[in-house]
Amino acid sequence: MKRKTLLILFFILLLPSICLGQRKKKITGSPMYFQVTPQGDTVFMDTLDPVWIMPKGKRMRDGDWRKYYKLVYNFNKVYPYALVGRKMMAQVDSTLAADVSKRRERNRYISDVEKELLRTFEKDIRSMTVTQGLVLMRLVDRECGMNAYEIIKTYESGFAANFWQLVARLFSQKLKTRYNPAAGGEDAKIEELCKIWDRGEWNSFYYSIFMEYPQRTVIKTERLSSEVKK
Repeated sequence: MKRKTLLILFFILLLPSICLGQRKKKITGSPMYFQVTPQGDTVFMDTLDPVWIMPKGKRMRDGDWRKYYKLVYNFNKVYPYALVGRKMMAQVDSTLAADVSKRRERNRYISDVEKELLRTFEKDIRSMTVTQGLVLMRLVDRECGMNAYEIIKTYESGFAANFWQLVARLFSQKLKTRYNPAAGGEDAKIEELCKIWDRGEWNSFYYSIFMEYPQRTVIKTERLSSEVKK
């Protein structure tokens, strides 16, 4: 009897410490929301990541799908450079129109821009594959309204000329061919990707293909620091 009483007392003394330990236990994870229906049932709710459903009619063979996946991957890497290139071209054109009155000033300004572009982008451009370089040139034409050859010809050795000449030297193919999505082919696929990006659906689209979110290209700057020297 005494032994039984001691066991009961021991359990009573131990119980507070057990409860205290339970109260200190950390709960991991995220909260799960629920709603009680009028019938008294409990329905758990959660927010799912958006998914992309391919439109009907997009039938491709396995080899074509692999090429398409590669295009999506390359587009994700190089499109930010085309967007920044458009902004920088507009900045340079505006500066040349407003602040430059003498050819010597123009040449000096363009030379400074050239050095800045090479200093900022040369390493990134050289790390691209040939295929990525070709996709970049198509996107440059789309965003800037000129193909790589026309940019080099228009700006001679100035503004982005050296930048795009670098691209041309590394990936010199079809520099004079214009971007034409209406003709179909890869340009049409690139145009479709651009529209997905512009609609803000790129993350879900990329995730639906690779089951992981895209790693965005980080560009150091979107504006040029070079100024016209009088």
